Amino acid sequence: MSHSEEIDDSSAPLIEHLTELRNRIIHSLVAFIIGMVICFTVWNPIFNFLTQPICGQLAERGQDCGLILIKLQEGFFVAVRISLMGGFILAFPYIATQMWRFVAPGLYRNEKSAFLPFLIASPVMFFIGAAFAFYVVIPMAFDFFLGFQQIGDAPALPPTLPEGAAEVAPGTAATPLGNAGITFQGSVDEYLSLTIKFILAFGLCFQLPVLLTLMGKAGLVSSPGLASMRKYAVVGILVLAAVVTPPDVITQVILFVVVYGLYEVSILLVRRVEKKRTQELREAGVLGPDEGLFDDPAEDAGEDDDTGPRT
Repeated sequence: MSHSEEIDDSSAPLIEHLTELRNRIIHSLVAFIIGMVICFTVWNPIFNFLTQPICGQLAERGQDCGLILIKLQEGFFVAVRISLMGGFILAFPYIATQMWRFVAPGLYRNEKSAFLPFLIASPVMFFIGAAFAFYVVIPMAFDFFLGFQQIGDAPALPPTLPEGAAEVAPGTAATPLGNAGITFQGSVDEYLSLTIKFILAFGLCFQLPVLLTLMGKAGLVSSPGLASMRKYAVVGILVLAAVVTPPDVITQVILFVVVYGLYEVSILLVRRVEKKRTQELREAGVLGPDEGLFDDPAEDAGEDDDTGPRT
């Protein structure tokens, strides 16, 4: 067989894979568009659901729940944004299925059994993080922000003088002034942007155990390595909390505590994966009964080196 024939034979599977990838991407886009159209028809109920945190906090203060449109086209773009987010959520199971059906034929059976639980755990953890943000963090953040409102007082009117009484000369009596009112009149677009930012931030942060456990299973990270990086992880999480949350201490502390807790959970999960892998290697005879994945042979060899150099 000539060299050109070998190239032609090897290019055929590549073209088939690219064709399959194109078809699955097209199917995923169609599913996304269908989900987006469905959500666009019911964007009002979805928006009403997303406004529950702010409406609940305003109701506790005896205020009406009302958001305003600053720009004429703002309402339309809010509906489009809700449609994009909702369409992706509706289409995600189908999109994930298409991704899995494209990747699965190239995996061994043990690789499929190892990767599939992470594919299922990822959306579950994202949903837990989003729910935690929506029902716990967002109400606390809005309660903090709305605490800066101030009820205005009308200025006290001067007393009415009886008929025939002499008027007070100007400047002889000061008229007390009222306090300026500070009332929340939120923009629809700004509220939706802030809410989505909270949901995405906590949903993505809850992916940390899934990501690190998957990397540990692939041998890219280890539990001793993660444990030794704790101080750097604390600094990184603090920076993350300062960037993805509004500038209030309460929200930043909550995000830091949650993400650092997930980091510690990730170390335990990676350690469990390593113990399972060590047991499998011992059963296969690769490791001895007293050997582990992270044993240092140099230490074992140097334990009895106190007698001096050997010749």
